[in-house]
Amino acid sequence: MTTALARALNPSSIAVIGGGAWCTSVIQQARKFGFQGDIWPVHPKAAEVAGERVFARLEDLPTAPDVAFVGINRHATIEAVQALAAIGAGGAVCFASGFTEARAEDDLGADLQDQLIAAAGEMPVLGPNCYGFVNGLDQVAVWPDQHGMQPVERGVAILTQSSNIAINMTMQRRALPLAFMLTCGNQAQTHQADVASTLLDDDRITAIGVHIEGFGDLRKWEALADKARRRGVSVVALKMGRSSHAQAATISHTASLAGGDAGAQAFLDRLGIARLDDIPSFLECLKLLHVTGRLRGSGLGTISCSGGEASLAADMSEGRDLHFPPLTKVQQADLRAALGPMVALANPLDYHTYIWRDTKAMTRAWSAMTGPEQAITIAIVDYPHTDASDWECATQAALNCAAQTGRPFAVAATLPELLPEEVAQRLLVGGVVPFAGLHEALAAVEAAARPVAAPADPVLLPSQAEANHVLTEAEAKRALADHGLRIPQSVVTRQDKAAHAASNLTAPFAVKGVGLAHKSEHGAVRLGVGLDDLSAVATELGTDEVLIEEMAQGGVAELLIGVTRDPAHGYVLTLGAGGVLTEILRDSVSVLIPSSRDVVRQALGKLNCAPLLAGYRGKPAADTEAILNAAEAVQAYVIANAAHVSEVEINPLICNPDGAVAVDALIRKARI
Repeated sequence: MTTALARALNPSSIAVIGGGAWCTSVIQQARKFGFQGDIWPVHPKAAEVAGERVFARLEDLPTAPDVAFVGINRHATIEAVQALAAIGAGGAVCFASGFTEARAEDDLGADLQDQLIAAAGEMPVLGPNCYGFVNGLDQVAVWPDQHGMQPVERGVAILTQSSNIAINMTMQRRALPLAFMLTCGNQAQTHQADVASTLLDDDRITAIGVHIEGFGDLRKWEALADKARRRGVSVVALKMGRSSHAQAATISHTASLAGGDAGAQAFLDRLGIARLDDIPSFLECLKLLHVTGRLRGSGLGTISCSGGEASLAADMSEGRDLHFPPLTKVQQADLRAALGPMVALANPLDYHTYIWRDTKAMTRAWSAMTGPEQAITIAIVDYPHTDASDWECATQAALNCAAQTGRPFAVAATLPELLPEEVAQRLLVGGVVPFAGLHEALAAVEAAARPVAAPADPVLLPSQAEANHVLTEAEAKRALADHGLRIPQSVVTRQDKAAHAASNLTAPFAVKGVGLAHKSEHGAVRLGVGLDDLSAVATELGTDEVLIEEMAQGGVAELLIGVTRDPAHGYVLTLGAGGVLTEILRDSVSVLIPSSRDVVRQALGKLNCAPLLAGYRGKPAADTEAILNAAEAVQAYVIANAAHVSEVEINPLICNPDGAVAVDALIRKARI
């Protein structure tokens, strides 16, 4: 670690400002964890705290501390931080709450946070409203509560935005070597991604896990992802907010499809940071990354002595980005030699119990289930709570497999409580991943198998302009056509002049009322209208003006291409099944702007309706290049109008074998 923050994270001296129970606990926890440096309590009246000599003022300390725990109220915290910065301290952990997290109840919090940032100057500050950190690599704890960490020589780092979640994760009994646990609090000055970037400089850190409530500065995350990619260290996330409701004030289907979490997921995908949905899976993934690093592929091999467990592994993998490669002829031959003629050979493999207790035969059979096609092989083993001595053969066979094959190998208990911690520790030391829980194992493997994301351009940052103006459909189409979108030939006219205005167009027509966002819901769309019926239909729509368009013919599929402005993540480009069933089918995928043509192509391939685009059951395929051209046109418009635009939607884009045409479009933006 080489930055200014590194001094605070690996201190030789700790100042503890305040005299309450929390400050006493900081000193006790530091000494209990084996911290050998100086601890200097600072309090104007006390003589000693937790057995340490007290200094009345910061100015009385022998030298500037490398880090200070500031355990006093929010107003006094600002004064203390200013004094620490003035004497050249390395950094501060601000424990007090009542800053921006309290803005709903207290208007003063945001102002105090600004004051805190100004007081700190260049000195790194963690928090406010945070617990601090435990550094298991150097036996440093600046932490006001219990924790379950142990000193380690190398391991994973976890950064959270919740002190309580951090405490709970330190108490894990899964043999995960925790090198660092740090809470970020409000991130008033020092961003979570800044800390993670600093930790990447320490070769003892094998992987980094981030518990994220909100990203904040997107550029810092992009820099972190780039650095992690270059260093070859994986970062995985436990991101909160998947259940956020879609934006309330929307007029497009896109916003309903994207909801509150699509931008976050798209940003993580862009960064190449795999996302886990629960704490156990998050911890198991970090454990896997600690042992093996990223996996090369998503092929999985599983071994069990039960047909039920083999089926369970297969069923639980369904719907995940995992697959079970068929056994090669070499694997079949090796398995047959080890297992005899009575075992059906397959992947997943039920090897029965014929060779149980024969460690040599188990090693041979289990090793045969490894290979280039299997990114990792998992032996499902559940250890009893009572006498587990009869399971020594399984433990040793797994260790032998890892040592002899050099391939990623794991042992997974179907239930977390059926893997004793001492067995897990032994497996981990021997290079075997000890998975506590089959669900967690599969989630971890899926995450670790995600390919490393290619470097991408920075995301387009969102504007703050109030989107108070909706273009008419014709205006929206013309604006998008100026950036390359193909639209139908059309005319906008008064309803009483419809027939004359459309004389240069070719029937049949689509006739639409002008000025309605969701025209079909108002009965203001008529399709297949002939020239003879045009005047009557235009009158029936009930709007002063009508849009008359040539009908798009020969559609293979209908798609939606839309963009929403996400204040937290940028501009979200959503591709989905289009037409009147958009929100019923809810078949969509989102990326962030700008996204390359290849990224959009890959996104299209993830849609459930992708087979239609490729030509389903002998039907002609859609013109993929034309679809990509339409997506590029939308992106080009948004990039050119980023200061003003809030929503863009094409729905549907009629896709046919020789092109793609936008037959409806919507744009919401700030009035210029």
